[in-house]
Amino acid sequence: MEKEKYLSDISEIKNLMDKSSRFISLSGLSGILAGVYSLIGAWLVYKIIYFDTTTLGNYSDLIVTETALIKLSMIASTVLLLSILTAIVLSIRKAKKSNDTLWNASSKRLVINFMIPLATGGFFILFLIEKEVLGLVAPLTLIFYGLACVNASKYTLGDVRYLGITMIFLGLLSTWFLGYGLLFWALGFGVCHILYGSIMYYKYDRK
Repeated sequence: MEKEKYLSDISEIKNLMDKSSRFISLSGLSGILAGVYSLIGAWLVYKIIYFDTTTLGNYSDLIVTETALIKLSMIASTVLLLSILTAIVLSIRKAKKSNDTLWNASSKRLVINFMIPLATGGFFILFLIEKEVLGLVAPLTLIFYGLACVNASKYTLGDVRYLGITMIFLGLLSTWFLGYGLLFWALGFGVCHILYGSIMYYKYDRK
């Protein structure tokens, strides 16, 4: 009995330490919905690129008008905003359910470590857009987002690390197939978010 109590105490201490060092209120459902938003966004982008603009030659040779570029930026911003709001709302709900504090030391570390690679990549991509180097935009969004996930994963659920590694792999692969950036973007932000979000939901949210 004493041995079992000792093991139980150790397990409880480990769980408390885990909660204090990692943000565990991240909802898998938010990942699923972010993937759905991304797939809808990719479909809208596809329509704009291939029906509202002029194509020259083949898939990889595209002329994107300034009007279309504004539309693409609005779609990307909307998908990002919806994903962030969904993650915040569902994380708040999960935190309340488990009597945890949403904004604490671990969540602050998570946000900081996530935003450093993401903000760096965001500014770099904006510079590329200004220089009209559009072919690298999709690969770099995947790569920098993947780096952000890997960098922040030690402060949240471990599955985020594998999501990040997958994103980096897809981004690097996308640089080899530059003309198919939208497809890789949909696979990464759409399919992978749904896949890993589902895994996280069934592992953590249904308890």
